Amino acid sequence: MNTASLTLEDWRAWQPGRSPTDDPRLSIDERPSGASVPAMLRRRLNGAGRAVCDMLAELDPNAECVLLHASRHGDAERTLDMLYALNEEESLSPARFGMSVHNAVIGVHSIASDNRRSLQAIAASGAEVSALFSDALGYLMEGEEHVVAVFSDAPIPVRFADHTTGPSTMAAVALRLSLTTPGQSGRTLITRCATGSMFDQYHPPKPDDVIAWLLGEAALVCPMRRRAWAPPS
Repeated sequence: MNTASLTLEDWRAWQPGRSPTDDPRLSIDERPSGASVPAMLRRRLNGAGRAVCDMLAELDPNAECVLLHASRHGDAERTLDMLYALNEEESLSPARFGMSVHNAVIGVHSIASDNRRSLQAIAASGAEVSALFSDALGYLMEGEEHVVAVFSDAPIPVRFADHTTGPSTMAAVALRLSLTTPGQSGRTLITRCATGSMFDQYHPPKPDDVIAWLLGEAALVCPMRRRAWAPPS
């Protein structure tokens, strides 16, 4: 695996509240339409879920790609609401529970798009970017032509914020990846392994960090895996 590299073919991102940019691949719409999903399914999705489904529809219009979705905390607000309801001995909605799990959004997308390929949900305690790239590389080396990797997260609920660190903004990013072939010119993702204190200044990457990296505004570093990625060439 160490001899192979990933190529970034295309990407989409969503970060409401961000300053506008000239790049049409980034949406700052406060209310994503979710137009790629039929209304009866769309009503189950929050803003991030609708944005992710729309991005997947653009990057994989024929619904033929393996889909990977990483989120460190998932829909933590929904999960905490259910835990509090259980504590009060209230009954839980099966649909609400179903939408709280990590694979819920890509599951809704797969139903809407009739994507019958592999779907994988990832939570990696802050190393989601590295895990996404590693798993995508594995699928591609097994013969997949393209993989779409999604990373999304929402702010940590206020009542839980004192117990963990997490994102303070809502954002999602989707990357269409393939294997770099010999002599290929394009957006090859070059991984740099390093040691020393350079990693101490970085926090576990969040979706907005990936967006900043894609726009050339900042480095992308996973301190837990001691990995750093050069900007896409």
